[in-house]
Amino acid sequence: MNGSDIGVGIVGLGGMGHLHAQSITELGADVVAGADLVDAQRQRFADEFGATTYETHEGLVADDAVDAVIVTTPNRFHEPITVDALEAGCDVLVEKPLAHSLESADRIAETAARTGGICMVGFHNRHAASMAMFDEYHARGRFGELTHIEANYVRRRGVPGPGSWFTDPELAGGGALLDIGVHALDLALYTLEFPEITEVSGVARTTFGHDEEYADPDGFGDNWDAEAETYEVDDSVSAFIRTAEGQTISLEAAWATNREESMDFRIRGTEGGAQFDIGDTNLDILETGTAGGDHYADVTLTGDSSLTGYTEQDAQFLEAVATGTPPETNTLEEALTVQRVIDAIYRSSETGRAVELEDAPVSEAHLEQTTQLD
Repeated sequence: MNGSDIGVGIVGLGGMGHLHAQSITELGADVVAGADLVDAQRQRFADEFGATTYETHEGLVADDAVDAVIVTTPNRFHEPITVDALEAGCDVLVEKPLAHSLESADRIAETAARTGGICMVGFHNRHAASMAMFDEYHARGRFGELTHIEANYVRRRGVPGPGSWFTDPELAGGGALLDIGVHALDLALYTLEFPEITEVSGVARTTFGHDEEYADPDGFGDNWDAEAETYEVDDSVSAFIRTAEGQTISLEAAWATNREESMDFRIRGTEGGAQFDIGDTNLDILETGTAGGDHYADVTLTGDSSLTGYTEQDAQFLEAVATGTPPETNTLEEALTVQRVIDAIYRSSETGRAVELEDAPVSEAHLEQTTQLD
C-alpha cells in the first residue's frame, strides 16, 4: 500500500474535518468517506470531496473502502469512534486531546494494544517550521541542557460560547486547558523529550462564563448567553510542572483573561535560549558572546511558510498506515502522558495542593504501551 492506495474516512465534518480532508487530498490519498450527524455538513463534504457520507460512524468504519479514520468530533466521542475503528481494522488519527478524561484515554490505549492498530494523536504544532528548526539546532547542542519552558496559549477574549459543546463538561471534559492549553502542554513535554514528571500544581478558574456584562469586542462567542447552564468548565488555568531531572514547565492557558493575548513559547537552556509563537514559522535564538567584548547574539530564523504542521502530521500518519509501522511521534504513550498531566492539574486545583504524578493510577494499557516502546 502506498499513499495513493489509502482510503481515508473522516468523522466530524466541520472545520477541522475539512482541513484534514484538504491536507489528505493534497498528499495524494483518497478521502473516500465522511460521517456527521448534520445533513448539511454531509452534503457539503460529499460535494467537495466526492466521498460517500454516513450519518454515524458505524457505517463509515464498516465501509471496505476505508483503511484509515481521522476523528475530529467533540472530545466525549473520541473513545467510541476510535475504539470501533480500531476493532474494524482501521488505523486512526484522533484529534487532540486523546479523550475527555484519563479513564477514556486509557480505554483507547487498551484497544490499540489489543488490536495492534496504529493510533496517532493530533498535536500538529510539533511539526511547525519553528519547532522543526529548534529540534535540529537542539540536536546539534546549540542550547545545551534545557532547564525551563514558559508555555502560553492565552486569549484576551475568546470563549467559544456558552451553549456550545466546548463549554459542556459532559462533552468536552474541560475548558480552556483541554481545548487550547493542551497544545502548549504537549509542546513543552515534547521539547523536553517527555521527561519523568514528579509533581504538578495547578489552579483552574471559571471567571467569565456567567458574567452578564461580559465584553466580547471581536464577537468570538457569537452565541453568548450568560444564563447558559452548560458553562461549568475552566476559562483559564495556571500550572507548574516539575520533572525528576529538575526541569520545569510553567503553563498559562486561557479563553478569556485581562491581559494581552499570547502564544509565546520560551525555552531556556544552559548555552542558549529560544522563543517563538506556537505554530509559527519563525524562530528566535537568544545567545551571548565575548568575541570583541561581551554582547548579546540574537538571531531570527525564517522558516518555510508553505510547510504547515497539519500537512507534516498527516503525511506521517499516511506513511505509518502505508508501511504498517508504528509512528515515532504523536504516539499514544505521549498522549497518555499529556492526559495524565491534565488530570493532575485538575486534581491539584480541586484539592488545593500539589499532586505527585505517581498518585495517578497507571492503567494496564499505560504499562503495556510503555513496555512496547521499551
